[in-house]
Amino acid sequence: MRSGIKPSWGFTSDEPTNQLAPNDEQSGKLGKQVRLLLAVHGLFAAGTALSGTFVNVYLWKASHDYTIIGWYALINYIAMAIVFWAAGVWVKEHNKMNCLRLGVAVSASFYMLVLWLGDRAVDYYWVLGIILGTASGLFWLAFNIVYFEVTDPYNRDRFNGWTGLLGSVAGMIAPWIAGFIIVQMSPSSGYRLIFTISLVIFLMGVVVSFFLTKRKSEGHYEWLLPARCLLKKGTVWRTVSLALIAQGIREGVFGFLIALLVYSSTGSEMMLGNFSLITSGVALISFMVTGKLLKHKHRAAAMGWGALMMTLVIVPMFWGVNYTTLLIFGVGVGLFFPLYSIPMTSSVFDLIGVDPDCVKKREEYIIFRELSLNVGRIGGLAVFIGVVSVTVSPLAMNILLLTIGSSPLIAWLMMRKIYGYRKVQPAAEAIK
Repeated sequence: MRSGIKPSWGFTSDEPTNQLAPNDEQSGKLGKQVRLLLAVHGLFAAGTALSGTFVNVYLWKASHDYTIIGWYALINYIAMAIVFWAAGVWVKEHNKMNCLRLGVAVSASFYMLVLWLGDRAVDYYWVLGIILGTASGLFWLAFNIVYFEVTDPYNRDRFNGWTGLLGSVAGMIAPWIAGFIIVQMSPSSGYRLIFTISLVIFLMGVVVSFFLTKRKSEGHYEWLLPARCLLKKGTVWRTVSLALIAQGIREGVFGFLIALLVYSSTGSEMMLGNFSLITSGVALISFMVTGKLLKHKHRAAAMGWGALMMTLVIVPMFWGVNYTTLLIFGVGVGLFFPLYSIPMTSSVFDLIGVDPDCVKKREEYIIFRELSLNVGRIGGLAVFIGVVSVTVSPLAMNILLLTIGSSPLIAWLMMRKIYGYRKVQPAAEAIK
């Protein structure tokens, strides 16, 4: 490493570098554009939380087949990865705000299709997976780029704390409301109603997005930059990519499986709603406290403790997968996930803002981040589908959960090289 590069990345210092961001965002406060972006995120999270979990339950009730649900999730992430890469030229050279709006609109169309298909939805799980992956790819691509542009290292942890808090509020209230509605009404009418409400929420998100300022586009999209980053030996992006892949392994499977285990253990949408209410309530408090108190110099330790505890809370399920052990797991994850996720997210985005060259290629680096996550998600789901195609015995499922659930520890080990500032080239050298 060149001796002239000091810890200005923000990983070992309380004074991180500035980056491309509006001037009124440099004090650590959240300005108007940031608050509007949080509002759009909150609506997207609410719509997803209200019905996203119950789409998987809806398909499960029609099939009682973990393999079909696994394939639905796998197709979703494959479509998301393709959209992230292909839509990069749109957000780089044209209008990223329209990409954001289209993502929310396609999410609305997803629920329109579920409503139209009704009981036949399980027969078209692959179509639903493609549409949901497209919606998620468009939204998160544009959201992450705008998020990078309107924040800086001074307020990024706070912003991530707020996004986690809003997601927790949505995850706490919306599934409980959905479960209550389904139990109080006939199942088919209840599902139709919550899918309709989600449709309305996503349309509201589109309206709010028009109050976001159109952001300047500049430069030309480099289609092969992710490959060039990986082919460059010794670059920081190889290390970061491995960490993101490890993170994605857990996300791909746990993103849907825990809710299905809760439902299959209880047979009640209301109990699933109660589970979300309790665990998201814990996460809400944890995100609020972590986002407010976490300092740059404590990121590595926080991430390590979060990853370790998220793994240990899986162990009680070896004594039986039931509502109690699942609740212990859910509360534990709600408590410790912010310690892991806030440092992980903030650090990668800080790295993108390390110098003007990286900032100019922010779209490509953000796409590189998402592609790495999706490689992990797809890999984790491939393992899941392979296992459940052979056996769904409790021991096999628990070993699978523990193996996949421990992947954040690998992510932390990779990121320690960044936090410790050891044996890693500057990010700007990744593509030279």
